[in-house]
Amino acid sequence: MSKIVAARHCVAKESFSTFGSGGPPTQPLESRFTHFRLPTMPRIKIDLPERFSFSTEIPIYISYINYGHHLDNAALISLVAEARVRFFKSLGYTELDIEGVGIVVADVAAQYKSEAFHGETLVVEMGANEFNKFGCDLVWRLSDQASGREVARGKHGIVFFDYAVRKPTAAPAAFIAKVTV
Repeated sequence: MSKIVAARHCVAKESFSTFGSGGPPTQPLESRFTHFRLPTMPRIKIDLPERFSFSTEIPIYISYINYGHHLDNAALISLVAEARVRFFKSLGYTELDIEGVGIVVADVAAQYKSEAFHGETLVVEMGANEFNKFGCDLVWRLSDQASGREVARGKHGIVFFDYAVRKPTAAPAAFIAKVTV
C-alpha cells in the first residue's frame, strides 16, 4: 500500500474512532504519521493596480447562479471573458485582431472575496500589466455596483498568437502603448 493510500486509510479510520485497537487513539493524528505530511495548499493572493483603465457593468442573470444560490465559479470566468471582449473592443480590437494578431488565454487565477447574487449588477474593472515578450496579464476586479462590495479579483495570462502560423508572437508595441498610458 502506498504512503498516500495508507495515510488516507488511517485518516478514514480516525474519523470513525476505530484506529488501532478499535478505541479512540491515544496520540494525535500528526504524531502517528511522522513519515507522511499533507502539504498545506498555498493561497492565491492577487495584487491589483491602484487604478484600472477600463470598466463595464454586467448583470447577474439567473443562469449564472448555482445550487448554493450564488454566482457559480464557472459563470464568474464567463463574466470576465465578456468583460475581456469589451475591454479589447474599447481599444478598437477583437480577440482575434490586436494589431494583426490574436490572443490565447494561457492561465487564469481568481481570488473570491464575497458571494454575488441574482439581480445584482457587477462592475468589472480591467487593465493590462506584467508585460513580457509574448504576452501580459489582464488583471480584473468584480464589485457589486450598489454596495461597492468586492466579489472577486484575478488575472488572465494572455499570449499573443499568430493564428496563420499557429505560433506565439511578440506583444504588439501599439497595444502596449495604448494600455500603459
